[in-house]
Amino acid sequence: MKIQRHSVVSFHYTLRDADGEELETSRDGEPSLYLHGAGNLLPGLERNLEDRAEGDVFSVALNTADAYGDRDPARQQRVPVRHLLYQGRLRPGMLVQVNTAEGRRPATVLKVGKFSADLDTNHPLAGRDLVFDIEIIGVRAATGEEIAHRHAHGPGGHQH
Repeated sequence: MKIQRHSVVSFHYTLRDADGEELETSRDGEPSLYLHGAGNLLPGLERNLEDRAEGDVFSVALNTADAYGDRDPARQQRVPVRHLLYQGRLRPGMLVQVNTAEGRRPATVLKVGKFSADLDTNHPLAGRDLVFDIEIIGVRAATGEEIAHRHAHGPGGHQH
């Protein structure tokens, strides 16, 4: 079966930057699972998965614009520490959650003060060209429930 809209796809990936440094991989655990056409992956990655089939092994190079976009200096801000969710001692480079009126948002700590912290709310991979090494493990038709919920269910997907 080829990957088309409303296919559930399981795949392993290794993510590298443009210099070849490995950033993350799924190969140490369960494959990732997603519903094709539901906007659950980077659009450039999803386009490159279209019409692929189980067993396909390939690489997808995404430039910054097709990945997480350019870094936006306006997305750096000073926030009172009481609005942050984290464990341990707050340190530069740490990933935290920020409580906002729109809900929790991820951020990277740039600088820590006594009562506030300077944060960067850009995606950690913003401003970087990326390469995904992909292996398609399985392709199946989505269930009606998965289509209605706009995500895959089961191992590697969303559990209810």
